[in-house]
Amino acid sequence: MAWLGPQEWDAVALSLKVSFWATTLSMPLAVLTAYALARGRFRGKSLLNGIVHLPLILPPVVTGYLLLAVFNPTTPIGKTLDAFGLTLAFRWTGAALAAAVMGFPLMVRAVRLSIEAVDPKLEQAAATLGASRFWVFATITLPLIVPGILTGAILGFAKAMGEFGATITFVANIPGRTQTLPSAIYGFLQIPGGESGAFRLVIISITIAMGALLLSEWLARRVAAKIGAKHD
Repeated sequence: MAWLGPQEWDAVALSLKVSFWATTLSMPLAVLTAYALARGRFRGKSLLNGIVHLPLILPPVVTGYLLLAVFNPTTPIGKTLDAFGLTLAFRWTGAALAAAVMGFPLMVRAVRLSIEAVDPKLEQAAATLGASRFWVFATITLPLIVPGILTGAILGFAKAMGEFGATITFVANIPGRTQTLPSAIYGFLQIPGGESGAFRLVIISITIAMGALLLSEWLARRVAAKIGAKHD
């Protein structure tokens, strides 16, 4: 007898798919936002910082409701996206969006701390030699903050794997379509005798989360060692 049934495997596969795309698509924006917050001087910086971190302090259900209110098929935004074949509400794509929104603050914070740890004198020296701001970032800042980017990506991925409140509010809990690991665990706990199924999925969740964290530590050490070797 298989340890996990087809529906349970579907939940695992969907969670991995949602987490991968949520992290991959939001990481470039997280890096740009972190750079703006770490190095930028502009009006509204405090407001931007507050908006970025808002999902951390709002109840996840509120975030999910706001996403549903903005992106459901009856709104102008929802209709526009639907015209291009992109439906978010009650689809796995919406689960990816919800996971990305909830993990975005963690990604930005990890990258921002890495940027702030970079000596500004290194960037200023490159700028005085005529390098553009983009070239300074690409050749000086970016290589030095790779460990922070990896940390942010792993944190975002882990958050996406565990996201429940915003996801179930925005895309519901539809087996085979929007049912992620946390939603499947919740579903098992709502039926008599479902504890064993929930326990199996909990073990899977813990294993994936620990694997992601260990991978993050290993990659960060490898990258940090390479950067250190280049500067010796």
